[in-house]
Amino acid sequence: MFIMDDGIRLNLKLDMPDRMTEGKCPIVIVIHGFTGHMEERHITAVSRTLSEAGCAVLRADMYGHGKSGGEFGKHTLYKWLTNAMTVIDYARDLDFAADIYLCGHSQGGLTVMLAAAMKHDEISGLIPLSPAWMIPEQARQGIILGQHFDPDNIPDVIPPWRYTGLEGNYLRVAQTLHVEDAIDRYHGPVLIVHGEEDGDVPVHYSVEAARRYRSARLVLIPGDTHCYDYHLDKVTEAVKAWISEQIRARNPYAGG
Repeated sequence: MFIMDDGIRLNLKLDMPDRMTEGKCPIVIVIHGFTGHMEERHITAVSRTLSEAGCAVLRADMYGHGKSGGEFGKHTLYKWLTNAMTVIDYARDLDFAADIYLCGHSQGGLTVMLAAAMKHDEISGLIPLSPAWMIPEQARQGIILGQHFDPDNIPDVIPPWRYTGLEGNYLRVAQTLHVEDAIDRYHGPVLIVHGEEDGDVPVHYSVEAARRYRSARLVLIPGDTHCYDYHLDKVTEAVKAWISEQIRARNPYAGG
């Protein structure tokens, strides 16, 4: 399905659980990462696990990614955040939706961390997967995915590299974001999952995030990568155990 966000079509896919209690169920919004989309292996595996645990799952392609509108080169974290809040509002208005959870991978993990702070009164739990907390910090330092630039003189278009066409506004926006403030603002339960051999997002960012959140569980996957190429089953096990605990805690009569 598609919904509109300020003139941009957002591609969504809703999967319903096999069972529901009194016509309602939790709903988890799942967001992919930078250059990703909703049909990636790790996204679909986690989504399937959440559905098996009794949740409705609403996957979303963000601005400039997947089948959503917008150009990749013009996407920024501001645009992703307005996308995320639009999807949250859509989920909130579904008549079967009970509690709302957010789950995101990499840049999607960063996005849900920021969105949970903005919508902290509506979000029952948060699942950042390999969250790219370092994007705003490195943008202020003059680094993007290992490439250096002058943080005080950002070009209109980032020089050609493997993601040719990304505009400088991406970095200008990232420089304004402070993830620590978002972490401090969200007080609900959090599950962070990170591969210990992640070559894209250093694992120490997740260690620090788990320490800083008021109520967080950190699951490190030994020997695994940014997209969980080797032990995706360990990721889904951790997600299923955590979400099942949250469902039981909020509804002791629920199954799962």
